[in-house]
Amino acid sequence: MARYIVKRIAQMIPLLIGISIVIFGIIQAAPGGPEGTLLDRGMFVDPAAIDAYRAKLGVDKPLYLQYLRWAGAMLGGDMGVSFQTQRPVLDMIAERLPDTVRLMGISFALAFCLAIPLGVFSALRQYSVFDYVSTGLAFVAIAMPVFWFGLMLQYLFSVRLQWLPVAGTATIGVDTLLDKLKHIAMPATVLSLTYVAGWSRYMRSSMLVVLKQDYIRTAHSKGLLKKTVIVAHALKNAGIPVVSVITQDIARIFSGAVITETIFGWPGIGRMFIQAMSARDYPLLMGILMMGSTMVVAFNLLADIIYGWLDPRISFK
Repeated sequence: MARYIVKRIAQMIPLLIGISIVIFGIIQAAPGGPEGTLLDRGMFVDPAAIDAYRAKLGVDKPLYLQYLRWAGAMLGGDMGVSFQTQRPVLDMIAERLPDTVRLMGISFALAFCLAIPLGVFSALRQYSVFDYVSTGLAFVAIAMPVFWFGLMLQYLFSVRLQWLPVAGTATIGVDTLLDKLKHIAMPATVLSLTYVAGWSRYMRSSMLVVLKQDYIRTAHSKGLLKKTVIVAHALKNAGIPVVSVITQDIARIFSGAVITETIFGWPGIGRMFIQAMSARDYPLLMGILMMGSTMVVAFNLLADIIYGWLDPRISFK
């Protein structure tokens, strides 16, 4: 196992290098530049002043030189300095990361704890009223635009009922667990909704396949309790294909947080990403996108490791 993990990590390095080149090229090919926001405000209308500003930021050099300078600094743990705030990108990400991790963690826990039982129960009660209702609601949740659902929750619980705060992470001057839970309730619900729907359908399909296997019928014929057969035999094997979906979606939760954090004014990485796009802040965009790309690659490795734990037949070489 240890040898396999080291081998996979070694394979991740050229993959991340290739990803960084693609991302860098896409960002540089986008219309405008770091001086675009200043031009929008009517500043630096003199072409000479614009050239001087670009030279100061270092974006007047050829693309390959810009990339090599950025990559060299990245290897040394330096993600660069934000064009907009003139602060180290690493410090800015470190400030916002805890709020995003908290939102993602609660959203993931909520989605997992709801999706797996829903999927299993739907499979055990196939073609029942519960199965039809849960399937229908899942399709609605998958098709529902995230931003629309968030706005509807704000209108209902914040504007009409006034039960929950409309945005932010905490009330000024109030430092209680209940207040923090009220602030995170709606963002976590919005962020987890799609994943509850998708994961529960995957779990249902996988569980239906496993329940028809010969070893499940054999376990029943031996007189084992139904609960034992489901938990000890069916659930573990049914979870193998679902693991791939869940681990890949963990990284997708980060991308979904971009919309959710913007709607609810949540001061996390997602909201900062939108602000960096508006400001054409290349170093900050590269730092955030590389962090997200690393998460995707790392969680794919995690999925392979979990496969080996769930299915002893899988060998790591």
